Amino acid sequence: MTDGTFLVVGLGNPGPTYAGNRHNVGQMVLDVLARDVPGSFVTHKARAQVLDGRLGVLSTGAPGPRVVLAKPSTYMNVSGGPVAALVRFYDVPPERLLVVHDELDLPPSTLRLKRGGGEGGHNGLTSISAALGPKDYLRLRVGIGRPPGRQDPADFVLRDFAVSEREDLAVTLEEAADGVRDVVDKGLVLAQDRLHAPR
Repeated sequence: MTDGTFLVVGLGNPGPTYAGNRHNVGQMVLDVLARDVPGSFVTHKARAQVLDGRLGVLSTGAPGPRVVLAKPSTYMNVSGGPVAALVRFYDVPPERLLVVHDELDLPPSTLRLKRGGGEGGHNGLTSISAALGPKDYLRLRVGIGRPPGRQDPADFVLRDFAVSEREDLAVTLEEAADGVRDVVDKGLVLAQDRLHAPR
């Protein structure tokens, strides 16, 4: 891999049953990004679907930065194995690993970028941190909010987005994809400034 290549991982559960779940919003963001990368997702031996290519076109007309978009083919709570294998295969340092995931502790449609930190009870992040050792990889947190009433959070994340939420969701996915593009192209600090700016 060339210097500067990013590995962008979208978390979720495999298969069509889970595809529309709140827990799969990380993979939904990758589907938006994939429109700007030539080719299609293919099966990788690391137990993931990957799309390896250039992200868009620069203002100069040159191909954009090199990215590997990856969706682990395992269930969320064992995402660490595939992610660690991809990190080794592509020789990507923690500062160029970006994990996109759902976040219960953020209001719906809220996006936050950060480096490192805790896992906040997110089983996918817990598995990744355990498999990697270092926790200073990048995270793009996509807010899905807390469940209404007394609904179990574990059930809530495995529910599809309601029809009434889908218009806002489409906007959020585009904004999240823009956040990834900014991280890859401009760096974390500038990406945070743009993504976290009041709207």
